[in-house]
Amino acid sequence: MSLSTAALAGAFTLDVLMGEPPRRLHPVALFGRLVGVVDRGWRHPRLAGALAVLSLSALAALAVAGTVWLAGRQHLLFGAGVAAGALFVTTSFRRLVSTADRVIAFSASNPEHARTELRALAGRDADDLSPGQIRSAAVESLAENLADGLVAPLLWYTLGAAGVTAAGTSPLGAVAAGCGAAAWVKAVNTFDSMLGYHSVAAGWGPARLDDAVMWLPARMCAILLAVTARCPRALSLARRWLPAVPSPNSGWPMATLAVALGVRLEKPGAYVIQPDAPLPAVSDGEAAVRLVVVAGAATYVLVGLCVGVLLWL
Repeated sequence: MSLSTAALAGAFTLDVLMGEPPRRLHPVALFGRLVGVVDRGWRHPRLAGALAVLSLSALAALAVAGTVWLAGRQHLLFGAGVAAGALFVTTSFRRLVSTADRVIAFSASNPEHARTELRALAGRDADDLSPGQIRSAAVESLAENLADGLVAPLLWYTLGAAGVTAAGTSPLGAVAAGCGAAAWVKAVNTFDSMLGYHSVAAGWGPARLDDAVMWLPARMCAILLAVTARCPRALSLARRWLPAVPSPNSGWPMATLAVALGVRLEKPGAYVIQPDAPLPAVSDGEAAVRLVVVAGAATYVLVGLCVGVLLWL
């Protein structure tokens, strides 16, 4: 087993067994504390936010890449373990699927509990949502967070490894660079999730950078969902609903999944995707969970194959 394959297999195993580390120990939560410091009354908030996201995200990437490289210099097996841990904390898959599954299951039998669970998935007021709207929010979160929490870090892992491989570096250097790239995109996502709002003056730079780094992962995620659903035309049909979604990226996976399932997805007061279709039933939500599980597993396999071929070449 190659170093890259061992790192990916280890990350997948950790995710299946643990879901996510405790929040108080999660490196992303610790990084979030640094991001929180940026939200203050700067004299030039846009400039401060842009400089912060560029510098702190680069620092996170260098710290992770350097740690993986130094560990691998001690022993390749140790390096593989550290790389697996790095990829594990930059991705989120099992928690997404299990939380969405619970929300969908409770949406019919115990809507109040479903609304409580939904707060861990979607940043919206759930108090007045109907059961169908609760399921819609869960399906939207499945699609959007598959792109943000899994496809993006693993795709950037591949791009980082490919970049240094083209420069003629060693497999260890490629894996370290890939882990650094995954940490970088996770740091950018964290900045955007905390500051990327119109009400936060320092959030302009993080939001624009997140739009850029998520451009390709969002579209790759949509392709994966369409293929997994065996509905390739979902991609072309989804384009019709993209202007309704404020984000230039999240509309792709959400609209593709909506078309594949034949359902309406809506965020009250913000957007409606496929308005003539019904809101998701429980069976539609369960189908969405199954599609995302398969698409997520396929992401691990495809990234493993791509990085393995790159390092072999």
